[in-house]
Amino acid sequence: MIKLILLGIGFLLVFEGLLYFFLANRIKYFLEQMNLIDTQIIKTISLISIGIGSGLIYFILRFYS
Repeated sequence: MIKLILLGIGFLLVFEGLLYFFLANRIKYFLEQMNLIDTQIIKTISLISIGIGSGLIYFILRFYS
């Protein structure tokens, strides 16, 4: 189980690193745009992402292990 958690964290770091590497010149623009979005909308999107991610992890561990 710990192996899967570390694997997931590793993939997360790789994909986030790639995102920032390829979009380095646009990061400031994206951050400025984030300041214009209402905080409640950001929280709602984050909560939906957490739900989808948790569901995906549950189904993978339930049906593929």
